[in-house]
Amino acid sequence: MPRVTQRRIARTRITQHGIAPSRTKHFRSRLLLTRGAVLGVTLATGLTLAACGSTSKSSNPLKPAGAKGSVVVGSANFPEDELLAQIYTDALQAKGVKVTTKFNIGAREAYYPQIVSGTITILPEYNGALLTTSVDKNSTAASTDQVNAELRAKLPPSLEILNSSSAQDKDSVTVTSATASKYHLTAISDLAPNAKKLVIGGPPEFRTRADGLVGLKKIYGLTFSKFQPLDEAGPITVSALKTGRVQAADLFTTDPSILINHFVVLQDPKHLFAAQNVTPLVYKKGVNSTIIGTLNAISAKLTTEGLLQLDKLIGVNKENYTTVAKNWLTQNGLS
Repeated sequence: MPRVTQRRIARTRITQHGIAPSRTKHFRSRLLLTRGAVLGVTLATGLTLAACGSTSKSSNPLKPAGAKGSVVVGSANFPEDELLAQIYTDALQAKGVKVTTKFNIGAREAYYPQIVSGTITILPEYNGALLTTSVDKNSTAASTDQVNAELRAKLPPSLEILNSSSAQDKDSVTVTSATASKYHLTAISDLAPNAKKLVIGGPPEFRTRADGLVGLKKIYGLTFSKFQPLDEAGPITVSALKTGRVQAADLFTTDPSILINHFVVLQDPKHLFAAQNVTPLVYKKGVNSTIIGTLNAISAKLTTEGLLQLDKLIGVNKENYTTVAKNWLTQNGLS
């Protein structure tokens, strides 16, 4: 399993949502039923579905509800993705779309087959991880445009991606503000004159990964004085960076510790780390223009800095998902 999947599963779960009822099972009519009996059963079933509403076990979440539609919004099993799914849910409901939620499903291996089949209609995804874990494991696409082009060409016919946000949750080379000031650092390439004086830290596999020390040398020409094995963008890495045990470290771009400690994430103009833009993944037959427009409007407003702030609110301040989602939508004129 690619590291991006492993570390997301490993994050602390903050789950405040139940699992929505599954879709209705459809039964074949017996061959011996007369045409009139079949019609009667069909009409009775239709009345039952209409009476139950969008969250009933007997509802079909993909059956259009007037012009607005009816959808199932799902999420993976980590806090950031659940929050994004809540934002999608609230925005769609504000537009009159009937929404059933199915949050905290599990890893991509668990939820991807469900959206392919239409059991789930909408998911907040990360384009690079989606491509390399579920669509094309041999892909070498790096930039947002390259990743999305491959996804559009290779996704199953039942699926499509909508507009990607600029928000990304991915690996980074991060330094303290003091180190950034001392060496005039804004991008990874700025490390070149002084890398041999600096210690870089990260998980043990960072030493041999193409998007680790190997890539830093091959793509940016960087050789550091030492590599210090630490944990995977966790508290040991944060502590090592704060105390100066390492001067650069592999952290994830939406880690709240970046804000708390005023760390500086160095820009990656040569795309050492593949794009991981937050991108709505949808079941084509389950969406309409209202739904697509609403989700694209969210993507247009969502930034990495904004996502980092949201993660801080739920992960550090322990604020409620629903409150954080509603406030973000209001602040961005989307509620």
